[in-house]
Amino acid sequence: MGSIEVQETHVLMVALPFQGHLNPMLKFVKNLARTNLHFTLATTEQARDLLSSTDEQQSLMDLVFFSDGLPKDDPRDPEPLIESLRKVGAKNFSKIIEEKRFDCIISIPFTPWVPAVAAAHNIPCAILWIEACAVFSVYYRYYMKTNSFPDLEDPNQRVELPALPLLEVRDLPTLMLPSHGANFNTLMAEFVECLKDVKWVLANSFYELESDIIESMFDFKPIIPIGPLVSPFLLGADEDKALDGKNLDMWKADDYYMEWLDQQVRSSVVYISFGSILKSSENQVETIATALKNRGVPFLWVIRPKEKAENVDVLQKMVKEGQGVVIEWGQQEKILSHMAISCFVTHCGWNSTIETVVTGVPILAYPTWFDQPLNARLLVDMFGIGVRMSNDVVDGELKVAEVESCIEAVTNGPAAVNMRRRAAELKQAARSAMAPGGSSARNLDVFINDIKIFT
Repeated sequence: MGSIEVQETHVLMVALPFQGHLNPMLKFVKNLARTNLHFTLATTEQARDLLSSTDEQQSLMDLVFFSDGLPKDDPRDPEPLIESLRKVGAKNFSKIIEEKRFDCIISIPFTPWVPAVAAAHNIPCAILWIEACAVFSVYYRYYMKTNSFPDLEDPNQRVELPALPLLEVRDLPTLMLPSHGANFNTLMAEFVECLKDVKWVLANSFYELESDIIESMFDFKPIIPIGPLVSPFLLGADEDKALDGKNLDMWKADDYYMEWLDQQVRSSVVYISFGSILKSSENQVETIATALKNRGVPFLWVIRPKEKAENVDVLQKMVKEGQGVVIEWGQQEKILSHMAISCFVTHCGWNSTIETVVTGVPILAYPTWFDQPLNARLLVDMFGIGVRMSNDVVDGELKVAEVESCIEAVTNGPAAVNMRRRAAELKQAARSAMAPGGSSARNLDVFINDIKIFT
């Protein structure tokens, strides 16, 4: 009797060429790298050289590219890129679908024209939500008008929403605020509108982390947590047998910092990074550096680009004296999982938030924009694993005393023991969620079965 050939399911992933968008997609593919699933990643031509030169990505998926409509020498800042894609994205992306059969399309939230293209070609569509479920809930409730919101012009107005602590307008995602500009506000309105063509909203989170928020959305647009989407070694997998912890890095990582970390005392190093987009001012760098000097603690600091901020005298002196190391980029998962790290000074981007939860590291939250203010509230007030650094109410600048006080609170203060205990609990919960039979693992299995029904 001849063998029965099982039909392969083709999944098309769509992402913008930003590190915070591409990496969750890569981690998602790693977690779905199973028999009879074939992946293709579609992004703009801007990322062709980066992706095509990375062997790991080529082994995991096929790569296809479409034009974003901008001139080749355009710097491609987020706002003009999104505006150009609003005009030409659907047309140019459609050409990819017309050339090959796909059984499912999975897109990030910031390409709201993708679900309509999928619907026009009768292809079921999923959104991979790469921010907190809490942020999804806020956007949905605001743009669908399911809940009342105060005047968003006043940052001090209070906001009461289900399953969330009492917020102020300043805590809301900045893309929905008038101060952030009409283009981004329109983008998020378009995203919520496109959900009518979306069958699944998959979230880079896990039920045990945001259970009340996830349950609060059941009667609206359900969220399916399938994370944390991190490298397998962070979840306890054998690093030699699993796909390794390499991220899709837009910049070459310095390679000497791990040896320096190996020489440091356990739980002694303050790790500082504000992500791939934010640029620290010299005043902020000087303030944080002075606090580190006064506290006498070792540090590993990612400053990108290094040209200006690294020239702060107090920071240069400490580096020369061996108190700390400054790098332009590093493998954050490897850093956070190192035994020498005591706490993480972070901008609270969701990728960094998930990574710090999975590694069990307490945080000093210093958010700026996008979803970061709400993520900071989650980390401090709901997850209970850190404190928030605040700028001075008079001049709006970060003060040395504030940084010192926050470092003390996280490392040695009365609440530090509870923060470390809670961080350890969430670390274990994250591993359990992705383990066989865990909440996220079950959701992934259901999703796979669903898309195979449409094959």
